[in-house]
Amino acid sequence: MATSLLRAAWWGASPRLLLALAVVLALRGVAPLPDYLGPYPGAERRAPARDGAAIGAAPKALAVSDMPANDAEAARFLTQATFGPTLEDIAHLRQVGYSAWIDEQFGYPMSSQLTFLKNAAARAGTGNDVERGWRVDAWFVNALGGKDPIKTTVVHRDQLRQRVAFALSEIFVISDASSDLLGGQPQGMTHYYDTLARDAFGNYRTLLEDVTLHPTMGLYLSMLQNQKPDPVRNVRPDENYAREVLQLFSVGLVRLNRDGTPLLGLDGKPVPTYTQETVKGFAHVFTGWTFKGCAALGDFECYFYEPSSPAWVSPMENQAAYHASAQSKQLLDYPGAALPGGLLAGGGTGRSDLTAALDNIHRHPNVGPFIGRQLIQRLITSNPSPGYVDRVASVFDDNGQGVRGDLRAVVRAILLDPEARDPAAQPANFGKVREPLLRLTHLWRALGGRSKTGFVDEFWTLDSNLGQQPMFAPSVFNFFSPNYSPMGEPSQNGMAAPELQLATDYMLPATESYLMRKIYDSYVGNPNGIEDDEVAISLTRDVALATQPAQLIERYNTLFLSGQMSAAMKQVLLERLNGMPANTAAAKRERVQEALYLIINSPEYLVQQ
Repeated sequence: MATSLLRAAWWGASPRLLLALAVVLALRGVAPLPDYLGPYPGAERRAPARDGAAIGAAPKALAVSDMPANDAEAARFLTQATFGPTLEDIAHLRQVGYSAWIDEQFGYPMSSQLTFLKNAAARAGTGNDVERGWRVDAWFVNALGGKDPIKTTVVHRDQLRQRVAFALSEIFVISDASSDLLGGQPQGMTHYYDTLARDAFGNYRTLLEDVTLHPTMGLYLSMLQNQKPDPVRNVRPDENYAREVLQLFSVGLVRLNRDGTPLLGLDGKPVPTYTQETVKGFAHVFTGWTFKGCAALGDFECYFYEPSSPAWVSPMENQAAYHASAQSKQLLDYPGAALPGGLLAGGGTGRSDLTAALDNIHRHPNVGPFIGRQLIQRLITSNPSPGYVDRVASVFDDNGQGVRGDLRAVVRAILLDPEARDPAAQPANFGKVREPLLRLTHLWRALGGRSKTGFVDEFWTLDSNLGQQPMFAPSVFNFFSPNYSPMGEPSQNGMAAPELQLATDYMLPATESYLMRKIYDSYVGNPNGIEDDEVAISLTRDVALATQPAQLIERYNTLFLSGQMSAAMKQVLLERLNGMPANTAAAKRERVQEALYLIINSPEYLVQQ
């Protein structure tokens, strides 16, 4: 294992100091913000607005060139839109430009996790039996892209779709970390993720219904087999999904202006989006839904223990005898709502009530800024300006052709907004801390990481070393809150830094050690050997630059920091690499590994800008 004074000085510090340094870097140049008033960091104090009105028109967008000016600009775009740039992708983007690249991505076929599971089982000869960890293997195969290692005739090119699906999986959360899904329903879990990927470029209203009726979501948030009131049996509709679909998946807790700032009432306080009566109303709507196939068995509370059952990949079905049809239901009340006062009259069917309720959510003015802001956070920056949110929300409200909820248009707007593309249009607090899982995919994509078998064998290591793995969040509130603001400078400046919720005393050194092993041990040609299911990076291409460390640093500056490495960091790296021998093949390889290790764990890299 390589050692250096620089590494000892940096990683010998306490984890709390590392966190402080990372935060200070993220906040460099930030001026104090106005007094904070609102449900999330970055919200500004606003005068009371007419109920339901946006404050002003969407700010006029600045002109942004459609062609990246250099490799660094291309890499920066790909860092936001993919699981990490590669030299090949940078060259291609520079040829076609941003808009054409996005159009290409919209046209690529969807890479399916469920298909991976089926192909893996066929190759392993296990029939319908699949391993729980294979769903994580499927996620990595799709995230890394390129030729499928299991079904070699398939090539995965849909980076943008998969990247947006990952963002959606952190909003519309299900998890098998600690739930009934823990028993292992990999087919249902992968089909749910495929649903997010399929709907990533569709309409929000379709996504909302597909999520609502998916049996894994029904099981996770206890909408599955939710029953109408029965005082004799002391049965009341479960409110779990009703509460979370409002709070987390659509409108949030307080009314928003279109720019994402809180709508204030005449008392100067944020206006609540809904009340407990609203939650009860939606809970009554979400009754009578159960596995598809239970009705044919003459049962409502049946359960399909066979993971390969079609019930796990089919929308839930409604049984009228268990739906709260007779009751009127209080839904969301807002200006322009189709239902007067937000009240849904009794007498509807399970299907008609569901349609009315999801339409009621979809048309709420909060959805554009609430969902748009979170997608911006996951892809671009933790603290988008009100103008950025406003522009994206306006596209959600109307894609230019009178269509509301067009996620394809929303994704394009997020990626091509001046605040995402033009440094001159960015506020001083622009940027986001990189998610640990995305640091890993970035490393593997930049260095051609692959396993011999196509499996990854990381299911039991990711959570303990990175603090996250796909669909393994500790709760429906994800791995971190979009509103999380660490104590100190971030909270004092009213800034969110969601990913820093993972930066604990334990996780910081665990992640550093884990990535160190991926760089120093898991490489093609390791004389000590590696497991067939272990992802190995390829160092051959970059070893050719080991005797030219300045060029090696510039290559990694482009690939990992989008050309934003400071002169001071370059100098430190150059001195360190020049101080290492390079007279043997092994010594040259260690130079490359040292550069990778120091860069991937540096504060400048940890903050994506």
